[in-house]
Amino acid sequence: MQAASQQTGSNRIDLSGQVALVTGAGSGIGRAMAQAYAAAGAAVVVVDIVPGRTEETVSLIRNAGGSAEAVVADLADEARVTGLAADLCARHGRLDILCNNAGIMDQMQRAADVPTETWDRVIRVNLTAPFLLTRAVLPTMLANKHGCIINTASIASLRGGAAGLAYTTSKHGLVGMTRNIAWSYADEGIRCNAICPGAAATNIVGETGMAGFDQGGMARFGQVMGLNGAHVAGPEKIASVALFLASDGASFINGAVIPIDMGWAAA
Repeated sequence: MQAASQQTGSNRIDLSGQVALVTGAGSGIGRAMAQAYAAAGAAVVVVDIVPGRTEETVSLIRNAGGSAEAVVADLADEARVTGLAADLCARHGRLDILCNNAGIMDQMQRAADVPTETWDRVIRVNLTAPFLLTRAVLPTMLANKHGCIINTASIASLRGGAAGLAYTTSKHGLVGMTRNIAWSYADEGIRCNAICPGAAATNIVGETGMAGFDQGGMARFGQVMGLNGAHVAGPEKIASVALFLASDGASFINGAVIPIDMGWAAA
């Protein structure tokens, strides 16, 4: 919450009265986003697939004086996504900020080596789930003529060698979805932007870490990673950009795809 709380006077971002939904908010970038929105005054819906993590994030926010509620959901489940969106919009009557942040990594495999189940799961979580949730909340946003959608893409949205095939494809697709939504709804009060973190401290590889990753893929990634100069962003660095994009100060930013990588994408 430091990023928001350090802003003072006329420069402070004020999201009072707004409702924000952040997926993958049980840890890492998603948790930092949820804390930043709460610190700015928004009521935050913390969504994650792991129950304990959602409660931890909510406790952190409430202990700091913010407003938050926990929702446990597998965003690959269409019925669950539709139901949680309908319940949220009915109870709050609005949804101002949607952060499609949840994502999973592949195992750095090339096309010839990707199991179908890996492809299906990565595309389902990283690309289809943001579509399902966006589609579900758009009617409420349109009725209120106000909505900010922020998609967590990746440096792999901009490069071919920063991950395996499934993850790279999913994140390229998320950028295309971002731009289409931005263009399609620009005249109806809806903005949609994507952020592209480079190396960042997250929990995206899950509890098992990189033990099962393709070693050849890791070696190829190491070559690309070398261009980054070992710059690793803390989650708050990513969250501060997501906070700005949700603010009035970003009211004319729509369809942007923003690298947050200390210049990695510029190499």
